[in-house]
Amino acid sequence: MSDIFSGLEDLGFKNVKLNIFEKEEENKKEVEIKNKTVDTFLYEKTMLCPVCNTEFKTKALRNGKTRRVGSDTDLMPIYQGPNPLFYDVHICPSCGYSALNQYFEKVKQEQALLIKSVITPKFRPKNYPEVYDENIAIERYKLALLNAVVKKAKSSEKAFICLKIAWMYRLLQNNSEERKFLEQAYVGFKESFEREAFPICGMDNYTLSYLIGELARRLGDNDEALLWFSKVIVTPGVNPRLKEMARDQKDLIKENAL
Repeated sequence: MSDIFSGLEDLGFKNVKLNIFEKEEENKKEVEIKNKTVDTFLYEKTMLCPVCNTEFKTKALRNGKTRRVGSDTDLMPIYQGPNPLFYDVHICPSCGYSALNQYFEKVKQEQALLIKSVITPKFRPKNYPEVYDENIAIERYKLALLNAVVKKAKSSEKAFICLKIAWMYRLLQNNSEERKFLEQAYVGFKESFEREAFPICGMDNYTLSYLIGELARRLGDNDEALLWFSKVIVTPGVNPRLKEMARDQKDLIKENAL
């Protein structure tokens, strides 16, 4: 088939050696394989925006397509397979309202008005690729954080978003940005501990006490960290695993002080 384009010499095309369909078929197969791979762990979930009542699609992980294999000392979950943390934020493409999955539907009327007046006029929707990564997740978390600030969300909601942003920067090994958001999470969780009713972000009193202690330790405030860890350790009835974690971090502080 090397002569299929013969006769075009007068138009400047000599010895053209192209296969008409082979490359197209290869590309088609690559796309099919990619789409099939994505479809095995992602699906489009239909959402209704509580701010503007727009129905839209958002990406979500299929059940059973990822497995939690551990956690970091500040409770960051570690997964085998696709990372659910990349898909924890929903963004309305119409008004720009954005929040963590667990908070998305919990919007008061006065909060919706704030979002419409501050977020919506400046918001520009964006088309994201099929699969999210740390950088995309950071962008989406930051939009959720902006929404949380604008709608005057509880300190715990803002702190939780900051913590998750810090985790994303940790995955990217960006220590300075990680620390910046750990600091904000630390401040926010301490405020929420004093002012909000439990559970807070799904945590009971002692789990949050441990987390605050660990954030303090990571930020170099060892005296404060020891106070929070001690609260977990000396209180009867606290989950033994949580007590063990608090003891481990308390011992780590003492070892590093030697």
